Order: sequence, then C-alpha cells, then structure tokens
Amino acid sequence: MAMSSWFSRLRCSSKCFFNSLALRTSVSRKLVRTQKTTNSESTKSPFLFWSSSLLPIALAVSAGSLALHPQSDPSLCEASGVNSRAEFVVKGSHKEVPRELIDELKAICQDNMTLDYEERYNHGKPQNSFHKAVNIPDVVVFPRSEEQVSKIVKSCDKHKVPIVPYGGATSIEGHTLSPNGGVCIDMSLMNCVKALHVEDMDVVVEPGVGWMELNEYLEPYGLFFPLDPGPGATIGGMCATRCSGSLAVRYGTMRDNVISLKVVLANGDVVKTASRARKSAAGYDLTRLVIGSEGTLGVITEVTLRLQKIPQYSVVARCNFPTVKDAADVAIATMLSGIQVSRVELLDEVQVRAINIANGKSLPETPTLMFEFIGTEAYSREQTLIVQKIASEHNGSDFVFAEDPETKKELWKMRKEALWACFAMEPNFEAMISDVCVPLSCLAELISRSKQELDASELICTVIAHAGDGNFHSLILFDPCNEEHRREAQRLNHFMVHTALSMEGTCTGEHGVGTGKMKYLEQELGMEALKTMKRIKAALDPNNTMNPGKLIPSHVCF
Repeated sequence: MAMSSWFSRLRCSSKCFFNSLALRTSVSRKLVRTQKTTNSESTKSPFLFWSSSLLPIALAVSAGSLALHPQSDPSLCEASGVNSRAEFVVKGSHKEVPRELIDELKAICQDNMTLDYEERYNHGKPQNSFHKAVNIPDVVVFPRSEEQVSKIVKSCDKHKVPIVPYGGATSIEGHTLSPNGGVCIDMSLMNCVKALHVEDMDVVVEPGVGWMELNEYLEPYGLFFPLDPGPGATIGGMCATRCSGSLAVRYGTMRDNVISLKVVLANGDVVKTASRARKSAAGYDLTRLVIGSEGTLGVITEVTLRLQKIPQYSVVARCNFPTVKDAADVAIATMLSGIQVSRVELLDEVQVRAINIANGKSLPETPTLMFEFIGTEAYSREQTLIVQKIASEHNGSDFVFAEDPETKKELWKMRKEALWACFAMEPNFEAMISDVCVPLSCLAELISRSKQELDASELICTVIAHAGDGNFHSLILFDPCNEEHRREAQRLNHFMVHTALSMEGTCTGEHGVGTGKMKYLEQELGMEALKTMKRIKAALDPNNTMNPGKLIPSHVCF
C-alpha cells in the first residue's frame, strides 16, 4: 500500500512536468549536430540528446519571497526595504508585449515559438517548487542557435521587455518565474555536443545538454562530467545556479568544472569569457562572474567543461549511528584524515524510515552515513578500512560495504531516491527544503541544533546532508491547505538558515538564490556587497531586462 501511495504521489507531482515535456518535445527534433574539432582525438560521432522521462530529484519550496517590482532605473531602489511578511506569490507589474516584438520573434524563430496559454503557464510555474508569480511569460521561444539567441535578446532589449532564460526546470528557488511577464527563452533545442577533446579531457556543449545524457555520451571514451544535481538538470542551468551535488566533496562545484563560456549580453553582444586553456591570468575572470548569476547578466549559449576519468574501482559503504551528531563527527573526522572520498552522505532516522516505507525495506532506522571510495582496487579497500576504524571510534555499527556493481547500485539507490521516498509517509503533502552550508567544523553543531527543533515540531522532517563539505538539507512535509503547517515549515526553514548564518555559513549551498533566498543576502553578505552586485548588473543590463527580480533584493540601491 505504501508503494502504491508513493507512486500515486509521483504521478500527481509530475503531471505538469510531463505535460510540459510533451509540449516541448513536440516542437523539437533533438538531433545532435557535431562539429569538427581541432584535436586529433576528438570525436565526431552523432548522439541523440532526448529529454527522457526523468523526474527531478528535488521537490521543494522556499520560505517565501520578496514583493518584486520592475524598475526603469536600476540605480533607484525601494525605500521600504525588505517586506517582513513572507509571501509565496512573487509580485510584479505587467505591460503588454508590443505586437512589433512578437512579429520580430516570429521572424527569428519561425515555428519555434508559442503563445499557447498552457505552454506559457508551464514555463511560468516551476514544476518542483512552491514558487508562483502573479504573471506568466507572454511568449515562449525555442532558439536553435547562438545567433538566434542574440537576435531575440537584442529585440527584447530594444522594446524593454523582460527575458527569463529557461533550462531543465529543476531549480527550486523560483529562478524561472516571470513576475513581469515578457519572453521566456527555452534553451532545450540547443542541445548538441560541439566538440569532445579526449586528450585534453574537456568538452564543448550547448546549454540545453543534460548532464545525465552527457555522461552517457562520454562513457565510451572513459570520461565523465562529475557534477550530479537532480535528474533533468541541463548544463546551462547548472552554470547559471552554480550547482554542485554529492560529488562536490571530491570534484568541486560548477565553478571549478567550467573552463569557459559564451554568453549573450543584454544588448545582444556575444562574449567569450576565456580560452580553452586550463589556466589563465588574462584579465577579469568573466567565467566565474557569469556562473551563479542566474540569468541576470546574460544568456549562456556555449559551455566548455572540464572532464574526469571514470574511476578504475569503487567501494560503497554504509554505517549506522545512535545520533546524527555521531554521524556528522565521523564525516568531519574522515575529511580531516586526508582520505579523498568521492561522496559522504548523511541521512537521519526519519529519512531511513521513509526509504523503508517507500521501498519495502527493513533498514535499521537510525542515523546513517554513506561513503563512496574510488581509485585502484587496493587504495579503495584501504580507504574503506580506515573509515571503518574511524566510525567504530564514534559509536558506529553495522558497517557494510559493497564492491560488485549491482550491490553498489542498490546501496546508493536509497540515497538517490531519498527525497521522493519521503512522500510515502505523507502522499498528499508538499515539501519545503532547506539548503544551508557551514564550515565543516560547524556541521555537527548545526545538525544537532536543527535536529532538536525539527524533532520538536508537529511536522514530519527529514535530514539529508552532503556531510563531506558541510552542506545540510532538511525536507519538511506539510499540508499546503493548512496555514499553520505552512507557517511552521517556514519557521523551521528560517531557523536553520539563521543558525547557519550565525556560524559564518551561507543561506544556500547549492540551490541558488532566485526569489526565495534574497531576503537573507543582506545578513550574509552585507549591503556593500549587494551594492557592488547591483552596479555590475546596471552596467551590463541598464534596462533591467535580464531575469528581473531575481538574485539582488529590490531595496538595494547605490
């Protein structure tokens, strides 16, 4: 019965996603267009990037959002400051899109644009978060080339119409909302691998390529791209939100794995941020400026990625603990030991219970750590034994590990499906997910303090952490029709964010700012940092057309 309820929940949650996917793929012919490379080891084999029926891993909401209003002059600001009343619907003003612009977009995109209400609604309401806006896009366009993107952006800038870049739609902080209407630029048709340089271990891709599809393409060459956010995420969106994932502890985040970008600025100019060299001291680091800018500075049209060799051997291990603090302490001790683990994931007892219910398992319902060790066979086993000893010194028990592919896959499967499994406990509830990160030495205290608050709440709350780099999530289930539930979920999220900030942490370790986390930025970064961001924004986007109302709070002025 639990499995039935869970899959019923999955079908309900993903209905809009699949409707949107069907509409998007009905206008696309997703054939890879490969181009000749300059490297003798480069490949020119075709590959089909198909947006398969993959559910995004995270179903989340933010604790609220600011009331946002477009500004004709970005140097001005709202004197009222941050709205203290958290709202789930992002406000904005709307003006009719000129017919002249619609005609220009039609000339540029031909049939790859739509005014259909259902398609516009699906693009204006993120499928994996609570965030809503008072308006939706007026038109959705599907460019096929960088040249088309440039022309689209240039036309929108001329008419001062807002632009919202759109990738895999897996972001959860309202990044793709269109509170002021305007033009949504869906990058899904720009999905080809342009060049693979095997000897240089890099690849040049268009932004609509999905990371999972990319790794399928790379596997025959013994290479892979190491970032692993939610299924369905695309490379362009991953750059825009500066994403990471469970492998970040070994390979870093998006900013560490992007070599260069090509970006269409607000006036339509195309900028290449760097060469393909692994190192450069040539001028400002424009690549890192764009990564994490969430579409507020430009539209990414090409990405050169650093690749890694597929590990020769790996071991996956699991260990149980009496408390989450014990588990967190082992994660910290493991990192301090100098062992180069590729993954260290923490799940609390509530999360393990959800996995048992959803999958019909009987795992011990205690705080659990999961590890992955990679390298040679001897080195991986040596690392495993060292960590087993560390765990035993911190009350660890039932340390098990696997080396054969099927058992490893089964062990890791429970972590990958953890978020979806939560809905087996409350199939009709929604979820709010925290996303905070602290210095590694503070992780145990953060989790302990948060766990006390979460356990005392009437709501069902689970804890999941990328424990190797101090990134902590809590999934809070609540009835969306119950205002008390909603307020309690919001309170818990606020508590965890402010606790992390008090420990010199961040309000978002990997999900980004969007609209949901803007209210915390002044406390985290200070007003001068926000003013500097706004000066950069004003210089590159004087008409404030690039994804307005995101990232920078509206009350910031200079």
